[in-house]
Amino acid sequence: MMTSRCCRITALGMVSTLGTSHENTEKSLFSESPPDLERGSEFFKEKKYYVGKVRAPLVNIPQQWGEYSCRNNALALTTYLQLEAKVQECISKFGAFRVGVVLGTSTSGIASTEQGLRVYRQTGAFPEEYDYSQHEMNSVSDFIAAYAGITGPTYTISTACSSSGKVFATGKALLEMGLCDAVLVGGADSLCELTLNGFSSLGLLSDEISNPMSKNRKGLNIGEGAGLFLLEKSEGGVQLLGVGESSDAHHMSAPDPEGNGAVLAIWDALNKANLSPEGIHYINLHGTGTRLNDEIEARAMHRVFSKLPPCSSTKPLTGHCLGASSAIEAGICWLLLSRSHKNEEPICFPPHWWDGEVDETFPTLPLTTPGQSISAKGMVTFMSCSFAFGGNNVALIMGRDFD
Repeated sequence: MMTSRCCRITALGMVSTLGTSHENTEKSLFSESPPDLERGSEFFKEKKYYVGKVRAPLVNIPQQWGEYSCRNNALALTTYLQLEAKVQECISKFGAFRVGVVLGTSTSGIASTEQGLRVYRQTGAFPEEYDYSQHEMNSVSDFIAAYAGITGPTYTISTACSSSGKVFATGKALLEMGLCDAVLVGGADSLCELTLNGFSSLGLLSDEISNPMSKNRKGLNIGEGAGLFLLEKSEGGVQLLGVGESSDAHHMSAPDPEGNGAVLAIWDALNKANLSPEGIHYINLHGTGTRLNDEIEARAMHRVFSKLPPCSSTKPLTGHCLGASSAIEAGICWLLLSRSHKNEEPICFPPHWWDGEVDETFPTLPLTTPGQSISAKGMVTFMSCSFAFGGNNVALIMGRDFD
């Protein structure tokens, strides 16, 4: 019997360095070697760091939506088109006012403002194609809602790297409160000089591919991308079982050294999903590859789980996509759970790409190895965690019953 708490993730669109379709994303995810990130030469004046730039062509934003025309919204639109048919089905079934849009971002169209300011300094005027609305945080949600013809609740959440994870809590709440019958959630973030050079000034970037949980880790690689999901109140398929949130209120850019906020978010998700820690079969780590984050995350995981399930960080494959990172990493989990598994075909865990050099200064994690899997039998649950600047933490749990 369906309850008000049923929250099915019925469709996904995703764009990242892994690809622009479900097929090529999975192919890249399980390739024998990780996708090559590139040097972001156009973003830095001095040292060149690796970035996860989307190389595939993005769709052009139609002229009638010119005020929204920026790379961030092009990422979102390219992603939206992958699930447009499902969204339009919901609009036809429920009405445009019964469908919501809640997206996350941390950069919005800042890159367009950077380009506009260069022209302004040279000519004294912004380029004709520049519109300040591209820069505003709500640009991505407003644009997707307008393009799709959605008239329900529409807004953006911006809490740094947890932005596109927290939207799942909001979307689920809109369904449970009866304000919407379907909600489009997720997020998009594009590369820009502001964030790249800001992270550089904090000494958090690596001039190598990130190496999460290794004693040799040197920092993170910034990436870009988008992930959009359709949430509906229905049974079956991949269910959003629980979303946990917390705030450290400890420091603007450093996590609580005890990992208290991360622990609270994980327990909140487990409680809402009505699961014990033993009920989780895989964890997608925040896993940035920075000195402090990896250590604190590992300690937090050991505080919650007496026996940890397989874990991995997928950021060496995509870069750290800031406000879109939660959505992209949750998208990887959804892809693996949503596949048709005939004859109990196993579900492979995302591999953890690193140099294998364990950091013995903190508790080790059971990091995944290529080919490691679990049987598609009974209820299989995945957790994805994001721990952001300012102590904005989120943990998502999704699962699918294969019986």
